[in-house]
Amino acid sequence: MASIVSIVGKSKSGKTTLLEKLIPELESRSYQVATIKHTPEDVSLDEPGKDSWRHMQAGSRATIIGSPTRMTLIKKMAPGVKLEEMASLFGEDYDIILAEGFKQDTAPKIEVHRRETGPPLEGVDGIIAIATDEVLDTETRQFSLDDAAGIVDLLENEVIKPHQERVSLYVNGAAVPLSVFPRDLIGGVLAAMASCLRGVGEIRSLRFFLRRGR
Repeated sequence: MASIVSIVGKSKSGKTTLLEKLIPELESRSYQVATIKHTPEDVSLDEPGKDSWRHMQAGSRATIIGSPTRMTLIKKMAPGVKLEEMASLFGEDYDIILAEGFKQDTAPKIEVHRRETGPPLEGVDGIIAIATDEVLDTETRQFSLDDAAGIVDLLENEVIKPHQERVSLYVNGAAVPLSVFPRDLIGGVLAAMASCLRGVGEIRSLRFFLRRGR
């Protein structure tokens, strides 16, 4: 799975503004970026009466709204779904996923702090850096709110996995960490088997799905 970093902070601290600076900086370094936004409200993208709303009301568990240039996935999720499960819906096409919010998740976090919003967050684990408009008395690394390049340097050195062959395994919807040996074994066996099938050319990516009957 792609690396995940959460941008956290108090309301009106500038989380979205920082994201808007980090995304083009990452893209300029040839990283593929995806984002996830957390909201405490049950936001609906399928308005009552629209076709997608009618699909879900009829019992569909997921629907995609597709246009010639983009698509929107609407999927029912269990209460308290984890950030990692949301991120898995992106597949393996991205190098880093920037999430806005998710203070209580286990992903590494960058806090956005502004003097006028009061003291920094308390009781939040996993903060690797703070983007701030004032010098804080903390051992956590601090960056200017405008220092997108410095923050991305940190992400490159400590968070983003190198551009290399990537094998991911999900069991019952949860990502399973793979060390070098099982990663190479699983990837090698699946690639070798697929390459023997008629009509299969050069393998640049491979997706395998297994669902056992109830």
